[in-house]
Amino acid sequence: MSRILLALLCAAAVTSCSGGGGADASQADIGAVRDVKSTFGPEFTVKTVDPTGIDPRLLAPQTLPAGVRFDPPGCTDLAKGLELPPGLQGNMSAVTAEGAGNRFITIAVETSESVPFPEPGPDCQKVAYAGPGARGLVEVTESPDIEGARTLGTHRVVQTMVGGKPATGELYNYVASVGRTLVIVTANPLVVPDKPVVPVDVQRARDLLVSAVNDVRAP
Repeated sequence: MSRILLALLCAAAVTSCSGGGGADASQADIGAVRDVKSTFGPEFTVKTVDPTGIDPRLLAPQTLPAGVRFDPPGCTDLAKGLELPPGLQGNMSAVTAEGAGNRFITIAVETSESVPFPEPGPDCQKVAYAGPGARGLVEVTESPDIEGARTLGTHRVVQTMVGGKPATGELYNYVASVGRTLVIVTANPLVVPDKPVVPVDVQRARDLLVSAVNDVRAP
């Protein structure tokens, strides 16, 4: 995957809403997100990140090229995704797993204040965008219902030109908000030379979100 395409996909979009309100998660243990490591078999290469300060680059909104046009034009927030308030402080912990043709990243974030949760209306369930060197589509996708949490899900497809040839990238993103705690799961296919691209296991991604929320939630 090209560096440009990877950069466009790394900032995960956040879009659909379901589930309950935000319970107080001030006692959440974000380090417990590492427990999802046990859900992956030997065919996966798994890495964990101990709790550390929030990396703003990892949680930045989607960066889009200048001159991008949106359709519908009033749905730019859907394409850009979740945006953390300026000066937000907190910690994060993560698990990355690669195998079976997919990459899964599970992140737990504890913030100094609650992050505003986007509420896409009925007219913004799908937005296409096009601009110099890139075009794409972001659409609301099914997210799991988790008691006491608000959940969101999107499916993003990005098309770019690399060496004069079209390249396509795909990303699924799921988010759960519980008070000042966010749990994020992203899933995308791995590009392996001379092998067909494996469809994303979206059910595994959804199950990861549920497991991770249960792991980090205060008893």
